[in-house]
Amino acid sequence: MIPIILGTLVLLWQAALIGYTFSLAGNAADKAARAAAVGEPCGAAAAEDLPGAWSMGAVDCGGGDGDLVTVDIGLNTPVLFPGFNIPVNITAHGSALRETTP
Repeated sequence: MIPIILGTLVLLWQAALIGYTFSLAGNAADKAARAAAVGEPCGAAAAEDLPGAWSMGAVDCGGGDGDLVTVDIGLNTPVLFPGFNIPVNITAHGSALRETTP
C-alpha cells in the first residue's frame, strides 16, 4: 500500500508544479507585454520574477498591430523538484496597449 500512496503523492506534486508553471508563465507574459508597451526590453521583464529553477523558453515580443502589443512566452516545467526540466513547454500569451506620450 505504501508504494501506491507514494506514487500518488509524486503525481500530485508534479501536477502542482505544472499548475504553478502556468501561473508563472501568465505573469511573465503580462509583465513582458507591459514593458514592451512603454518601449522597454520585454525579455528582461519576463525573466525578472521567475524562480531560478524555472527556465525560460522562447520569448516572442514582436507581435502587435497598431496600439496593441502582444507577447508569447514559454517556460519549461520542472520534474518532481525544481532543477530538472522535462520537455514540456508551457506557453502563455500577454497583451497590453502601447503607451504613447501626447
